[in-house]
Amino acid sequence: MAFSKEKRRQKIKKRIRRDITGTGSRPRLSVFRSNKEIYAQIIDDVEGKTLAAASSRDKSISSAEGKMEQATLVGKSLAEKAKEAGIETISFDRGGYLYHGRVKSLAEGAREGGLKF
Repeated sequence: MAFSKEKRRQKIKKRIRRDITGTGSRPRLSVFRSNKEIYAQIIDDVEGKTLAAASSRDKSISSAEGKMEQATLVGKSLAEKAKEAGIETISFDRGGYLYHGRVKSLAEGAREGGLKF
């Protein structure tokens, strides 16, 4: 029997998380995508701390038209917050989602903001 979408995503997420970990010098950018919103965090897994976070629920971002544009703005906002925290290089954790659509536009927005991954 085939896996449900959520079980399939969880399997992929575990497989990705085996290889990608966030350190102090190269933290992990984690993405969560719901049907309405998109969230992103920069995490140091060694210390277990969130260094920066952004979401489409922020006042400046929620006014944007369309989910793709919101995802791009979330990426740019996260890149600005990361620069303030002194972070330039990250590992990208797509969270089991396909690198397509909103996840891809968030990554491109983060790159435009100056993050390297």
